[in-house]
Amino acid sequence: MSRSITGAVARWSRGPRRRAAVTVASATAVAAALGVLAGGTAVAGTGGAHSGSASGSGKAVVTRAALAPALTAGRGADVGFAEQEAENATTNGTVIGPGRAAYTLPAEASGRSAVTLQPGQYVEFTLPSAANAINVRYSIPDATGGGGRTSPLNVTVDGGAKQTLTLTSQYAWLYNLYPFSNDPAADILHPDYWVTECACVPQDTTPTPVFAKPFRPNHFYDEQRLLLGRTYRAGQTVRLSVPAGAAATTVDLLDSQLVAPPKVDLLAANVLLFGADPTGRKDSAGAIDKAIAFAQRSHLKVYIPPGTYQVSRHIIVDHVTIEGAGSWYTVIKGHQVDLATPAADGSVHTGVGFYGKDASAGGSSDVHLSGFAIQGDVRERIDTDQVNGIGGSLSNSTIDGLYIQHTKVGMWFDGPMSNLRITGNVIVDQIADGINFHTGVTRSSISDNFLRNTGDDALAMWSEKTEDANNTIDHNTVQTPVLANGIAVYGGTDNTVSANLIADPIREGSALHVGSRFGSEAFTGKLSIADNTTVRAGTYELNWNIGLGAIWFYALEKNIGADIQVTGDHFLDSTYNAIMLVSDFPVKDLYSITNVHFKDIQVDGTGTSVLSARVSGGATFQNVDARNVGAVGINNCGSFNFPATGSEFGVTDLGGNDGGGTTGPWLAPWELPNTITCNDRPDVVAPPAPSTW
Repeated sequence: MSRSITGAVARWSRGPRRRAAVTVASATAVAAALGVLAGGTAVAGTGGAHSGSASGSGKAVVTRAALAPALTAGRGADVGFAEQEAENATTNGTVIGPGRAAYTLPAEASGRSAVTLQPGQYVEFTLPSAANAINVRYSIPDATGGGGRTSPLNVTVDGGAKQTLTLTSQYAWLYNLYPFSNDPAADILHPDYWVTECACVPQDTTPTPVFAKPFRPNHFYDEQRLLLGRTYRAGQTVRLSVPAGAAATTVDLLDSQLVAPPKVDLLAANVLLFGADPTGRKDSAGAIDKAIAFAQRSHLKVYIPPGTYQVSRHIIVDHVTIEGAGSWYTVIKGHQVDLATPAADGSVHTGVGFYGKDASAGGSSDVHLSGFAIQGDVRERIDTDQVNGIGGSLSNSTIDGLYIQHTKVGMWFDGPMSNLRITGNVIVDQIADGINFHTGVTRSSISDNFLRNTGDDALAMWSEKTEDANNTIDHNTVQTPVLANGIAVYGGTDNTVSANLIADPIREGSALHVGSRFGSEAFTGKLSIADNTTVRAGTYELNWNIGLGAIWFYALEKNIGADIQVTGDHFLDSTYNAIMLVSDFPVKDLYSITNVHFKDIQVDGTGTSVLSARVSGGATFQNVDARNVGAVGINNCGSFNFPATGSEFGVTDLGGNDGGGTTGPWLAPWELPNTITCNDRPDVVAPPAPSTW
């Protein structure tokens, strides 16, 4: 979401607020404390095994979401690359993590672990199959005063010719409270907000609490792609090494792939014929506009051949097909530009993006975009800015095979609009969302896309003012959203979220989220959440000071009472609960969650319970199998009135609910139908790693 996820005071605390003078010694200390709560290693960029000597087997260990691929089979995007985690590779660096404490390098790494290299150290990956291209996910330190820095990383294959990547932290390292700052020395941005670190509202507290700086550092990682210049065979080794004088470099993972040759389209309006500059020295926006106008008149496609094209504003698209030579070859790259005066929509910047016309102007239709990269220059979060990779209103359109990096939101659509198909795209390193269907998007789909390191919800349907309806989010992979959720649905009717793989949400969100919030329309009709897999999900909600579930239902502004079917999902290694249903304390007696049905679910590992209920209402459970459950199976607080008749939340056992953990069966007869088993903040028992069921 491109809005604050917190209000001025948002917390789950049944005790009185303490007004005390609090000095926060350091953000690291707080993070370490949360790490203990998360059941992870409380580290802030340093860690344990394989330090200082070569480690790893030399074998190619390929994972999906840092797990053995068999554990995620049939879920997620069909990507063209092989993922290899640095902690599984050969290295003489230091393996950091695993750890899930927010504001630390391990927590934001895929699989919650990575390798830190000092100058002279390396990490070496064995190629699992033929490859001519790699992608490196990494982190280097911020500049002392913020704003980022650059540092080299050497790349060799089997000790051959060296190539050098110039890494940057200019698009990483945010600080402070939402919507964050690039300044590590900034004072607290919202002294009127409840702040967990001092358990206070700073402006209402005497003496004023002092927070160590930088406060809440986050968004540490970035990634960079490299064409190797030739094809290497399986078994050859790619070594990443940090040269003398370079910055300490944390390598999270390496993706390797065999990229097809550039696509050539001779029967198209080639942008070079209209003056576009493939060297990136001159602005090509006007030339692309001319090519689009010619193609529309001539009923041709627009073709953008290999090259880097400078574009620092929106390209308006309608009734046009634009194809590149492939996202590794055709790059549309722009700078963020200050506007002389704010635009009518509140934007104070513009930047590279392909936009349909606004819905109020009729929107755009019959737009087809494929085979190119969009690389922006967004380094701060300003929610009013239209600096997204794709935007506007696009009906009866397709978006396929794009690579989008360093924009605010990869794709943000403002309806009403209908029949948009988004397939096979890679969206990484965003300041905010990955893809958002906002307001009246219908009969549209998001399928087979890969998203990593978004700064907010990776995928969202937001029914603000007008409901989203009959949409599908299917077979996508989401990794490491830094803030908020992997996939979120805010209101709407007859929508489906299916067969997705969501791993490692970092803070204040879940893998799957169903929320009545942000002014969304009510849930109506049916919502199907089917056959998804979540991995290491359920983060610590700082404002409430509790852990969230891997799937999280939240009734904040309305009842949630539509027919919600959660079927066939797998919740693996959940940090806290697998399933959480909650309302906010000020509205706990106003809103309920009912008509939710869980069936054919597998829960493999929870830090606390299978189910945490902090709301009135009820749900049914059938064939929900659980193992390695760290606390009582059902943590039932209801709406915290604790009546003698039992919890305000009812659990209906439809049979076949088997397994449990340290306290016995997860769904025991004594817990039914509404036994109060409320433990406001239960101890966390870290589960073992998931395994084949």
